[in-house]
Amino acid sequence: MLISEVIQKVKDYHKGGAVFGKEIKEDTTRDQILYGDAHKECTGIVTTCWVTVDVICKAHEKGVNLIICHEALFWNHGDHQEWLMESQNETYLLKKQLLDKTGIVVWRDHDYIHSGIPMEDGTYTDGIFYGLANKLGWTEYIRKDDQFMNMHYEIPETTVSELANYLVDTLNLNGVKIIGNPNHKIKNICIPMHVFGDANDLIEEADKDNINCFLTMELIDFTLTEYIRDSSMLNLNRSIIAMGHFNLEEPGMEYMLKYLPKAIQTDIPMYYIQSGDNYEYVVKKVS
Repeated sequence: MLISEVIQKVKDYHKGGAVFGKEIKEDTTRDQILYGDAHKECTGIVTTCWVTVDVICKAHEKGVNLIICHEALFWNHGDHQEWLMESQNETYLLKKQLLDKTGIVVWRDHDYIHSGIPMEDGTYTDGIFYGLANKLGWTEYIRKDDQFMNMHYEIPETTVSELANYLVDTLNLNGVKIIGNPNHKIKNICIPMHVFGDANDLIEEADKDNINCFLTMELIDFTLTEYIRDSSMLNLNRSIIAMGHFNLEEPGMEYMLKYLPKAIQTDIPMYYIQSGDNYEYVVKKVS
């Protein structure tokens, strides 16, 4: 089967239509072939969150020539390469050289996977966040009013530090950051979208719905962070576990292996390669 045919079958398997309230259009969607010639036989598939240099090398070692990723390849929205070529950016040229040498095709699956994957009952759910819920063993804790996005949970009561350690172990992370009292007991969990600045809606949600803990992708040191820290100091049982964007979303790309065989209906080798934790941590030594 041609790589282009594999890609089309994966698109067809997803719900499509709209994502985050915006129609998916082929000329504007993020989900483009980011690199390579898709008009050749597919020798194997690797799914990953971000196509790092190491992921490319590991995929090539497995004899794979298609990587399906969730994020950009060349570090900018839309994966524009002209500016990098014009400046002869060294990292860009070396990564491009590696892709040329291996003959790997990279296709981004962002909008389609968020638009929904089919469930057994005929409904659709966000493929990325359902994959995270599945990895954490939280599918039965998804709140009934959030069955599509899977971003609100009521889990068995635990402490912030216990949950943080569970996330590190289960998702194979180097660590996480905690805002709030690590010993507070929590059960109402929310995964917000990107926290870039204003967070009035999340602050109101925390108060109205008694959110005990936010698991965040991007996070800045004002608005929501300030609010959570003050709330915790007032013993209002609020916290943040800051995981990082790729760390939180990559289980959804691992989960893709569960339905890819059904989606493409062809016997092609398939693997998941973790793009890995972006962060290393230096922890203050206690004398």
